[in-house]
Amino acid sequence: MEFLTISLLNGISYGLLLFMLSSGLTLIFSMMGVLNFAHASFYMLGAYFAYGVTQWLGFWPALVLAPLGVGVLGAVFERYVLRRVHAFGHVPELLITFGMSYIILELVQLVWGRSSVDYRVPAQLSGPLFTLYGTQFPLYRAFMMGVALLMLASLWLLLKHTRVGLVIQAALTHPAMVEALGHNVPRVFMLAFGGGCALAGLAGVIGGNAFVTEPGMAMSVGGIIFVVVVVGGMGSLAGAFWASLLIGVVQTFAVAVDVSPVLMLQQLGLLVTPQTPGYALLKLKVSQVAPILPYLLLVLMLIFRPRGLLGTRED
Repeated sequence: MEFLTISLLNGISYGLLLFMLSSGLTLIFSMMGVLNFAHASFYMLGAYFAYGVTQWLGFWPALVLAPLGVGVLGAVFERYVLRRVHAFGHVPELLITFGMSYIILELVQLVWGRSSVDYRVPAQLSGPLFTLYGTQFPLYRAFMMGVALLMLASLWLLLKHTRVGLVIQAALTHPAMVEALGHNVPRVFMLAFGGGCALAGLAGVIGGNAFVTEPGMAMSVGGIIFVVVVVGGMGSLAGAFWASLLIGVVQTFAVAVDVSPVLMLQQLGLLVTPQTPGYALLKLKVSQVAPILPYLLLVLMLIFRPRGLLGTRED
């Protein structure tokens, strides 16, 4: 019972961090149809900006200022770079964001170096929140979960129950009509892209000190963000939320299971020998294959349900 409870809590907290990362990418894609390959790089920028602001003003101002700074950079990138290739289709957009990710990586290494920086959890949020079955659950993980849920509620209210949300959704499907009503559609797209990047920056502020802030952090999460978006359904915020929780819980449980399928089968009384087909794979421990499970889920989803869990877009 202890293993199940603690692993479930850790899995949910990790899944909510994944949602914070993927929600911005989902917003950008649902609005503009752009798969931002540099999204994880904006996440990295959020962590480094927060580290810099924390040195001068502390963590709480960094929680606000770092996402704003990343959002402004994202909006500038969309206005002066991405918008110029938007009319040429998805491939130029993908290539230019791919190039942007490497530019950000090199700039980060030039400014902050190639090793990790000392970005720590603030003293007010360090320590345990509670002790369950003799295991302490960190207060900062609960803070991460609270911020992610607050962000989900804010996005839902913004998109579904405000005039701004109506304009954003209408600009996607009927841009000419929205322009005829006096709204600046390119500006709406710029703000949406900047907002998505700001969400990635917020995830960087929250996740950078919970894990490690170093130049490879974008590469470590870049792939799994796209897994979440595809599994949840392209353009679906609710789908990204449920996919994030699913992947977070599955991967956390898998990492904690330090046994192999061979041992499980033998404990069930089934005879498994080296001559058994697939024995080489069966003898691998579940924790060893945990990193590939999200990508296996991605492949299965693309085969059996290409639209994802709650997909809203065909392209």
